[in-house]
Amino acid sequence: MVPPGSQKIDKVRFPDLADLLARLHFSTSDGRIWLDEQRMLLVHASALGTLRKEMIETLGLDVARGFLTRMGYHSGVQDAQMARRVRSNATVKDTFIVGPQMHCLEGIGLSEAVRLEFDVEKGTHYGEFLWTSPVEDEEHTRHFEIGTEPACWMQIGYASGFSTEFMGRPVLYREVECQSMGQPACRIVGKLIEEWGDDALEDLRYLMPGAVAGGFASSGGRPASGMLPTAGEVGDKHDAVGISPGFNAAMHMVRKVAPTQATVLFLGESGVGKEVFARTLHRFSARSDKPFIALNCAAIPEQLIESELFGVERGAFTGATQSRAGRFERADGGTLFLDEIGTLSLDAQGKLLRALQEGEVERVGDSSIRDIDVRVIAATNVDLRAEARAGRFREDLFFRLNVFPIRIQPLRERREDIPLLMTHFLARFNRRHGRRLTGFTQRAVDAMLSYDWPGNIREMENVIERGVILAADNTAIDSPHLFTCGEEIVNQCFELDRKGRLVAKDPKAYIDDEDLDADVERIYHRVNVLLSPGECKDDDAEREGVSLDDIETMLLRKAIDKAQGNVAAAARLLGITRPQMVYRLKNRGIAHRGG
Repeated sequence: MVPPGSQKIDKVRFPDLADLLARLHFSTSDGRIWLDEQRMLLVHASALGTLRKEMIETLGLDVARGFLTRMGYHSGVQDAQMARRVRSNATVKDTFIVGPQMHCLEGIGLSEAVRLEFDVEKGTHYGEFLWTSPVEDEEHTRHFEIGTEPACWMQIGYASGFSTEFMGRPVLYREVECQSMGQPACRIVGKLIEEWGDDALEDLRYLMPGAVAGGFASSGGRPASGMLPTAGEVGDKHDAVGISPGFNAAMHMVRKVAPTQATVLFLGESGVGKEVFARTLHRFSARSDKPFIALNCAAIPEQLIESELFGVERGAFTGATQSRAGRFERADGGTLFLDEIGTLSLDAQGKLLRALQEGEVERVGDSSIRDIDVRVIAATNVDLRAEARAGRFREDLFFRLNVFPIRIQPLRERREDIPLLMTHFLARFNRRHGRRLTGFTQRAVDAMLSYDWPGNIREMENVIERGVILAADNTAIDSPHLFTCGEEIVNQCFELDRKGRLVAKDPKAYIDDEDLDADVERIYHRVNVLLSPGECKDDDAEREGVSLDDIETMLLRKAIDKAQGNVAAAARLLGITRPQMVYRLKNRGIAHRGG
């Protein structure tokens, strides 16, 4: 018997594909193919097979498998996001089934659900599917003999990425039967990562670049930091967690520079996790058994920054009642992390530069020099090059710090990491506060995945801690537990728009009319951009009874004229997608030439 609220599918007939096919558009005027809001590409299967063969022969089986698995994972995440838009009013089951249906529509093969049970709120997932006519196996066996290992790497990555994005928790699919092993069909099984236990480690390493090149083996059989969290590991304060291309690119740079002694400069917005990456770099380095000392330069008063960095001798100034080592001395042999380094005064910058260049420090009030062996890692959320041009940051110090810059993308640019971070923080705060929250409701998952996170990971951490505190034990966290505005819950301060995105309500501009098309409202506010002054005035519109439909039709015509008939360019002028533009043009009988 299936628990209430869960979804069970047992060899079910999938919903009609019409809604998905309607999202597919070919634009012959500019050579683009669109699936909803994603640009697509038609590729010859034989060409993909040849590329796969050359990757295996040139890079090795493990590296090639890693590349293709991560490629499939990213594709699955994109389709899960589209599923919410396409079937926003459908059942949870029909929304999830978009994944297997896209498997067929995109030419990967036919997918049949043998068993599928999931409950987003309780955080449970079990899936079993049969694949027939898989393109990967056909191409693999065209170049290689029947083997002993499964070969549907992209498809496994796709299933894991789609399910992880949909559930808001890390889900791993594994292939237990495969046509490339001589079996009649491919069979995959998917569960939450923690339910796989150690069985998942071999598969998990293919989701992290670098893991198959020695990082996995060198960590004693455990996944290195940055892998998907597994049971018993999730929730550690200093874990770097992610799977997105942006995260993987940063981790790749960290792994490259960690064995060296080079100075590293982490760049990125406030809250993206620069200190977490710095600690990860320290753990990967030869100094991992030595101290890691962190200092937030913005938190120390200017008159104290020198003594904090270099130390102070007793009696050096009023209040200096005892000698004290500075951060450089405390980090001797290890790593010193200087956060918000762009806030240092010019005087402090000069003294820091000398310490970096000479490898020695002098305590305040002392005349002796102390040699130090410290690796400096700095971080900033400002453009230090621009600050140097403006005279607010020493150019010579900038060049000394900018030996190996690593940019950490904001969370809105690496949304694939959100489900992993949700699980990571939920486990941490359950443990810290002694709570037993089971997961997140579908509404909460949708809100978390659609929110832009201006405060990045730090904001998400605080939001989930709030949810853990507000929600009742043995239940799932809902969106009102997460997003608050002063003393008011999210229902008064935020809303889900018609595309399922979490947006802040504007009390002045918000229109309480469920029948008002959100796209029309957005177009209405673009009148002054597309029309010459005086062509449309609020008084005239009110007096003549101009409706929003009239305004939309007028704007569509103006946009097409302004773009000289190019539909894609006209859509960009109006801030909507090309498929949305084509639909409106056809609906209103407006002639256009394509594009």
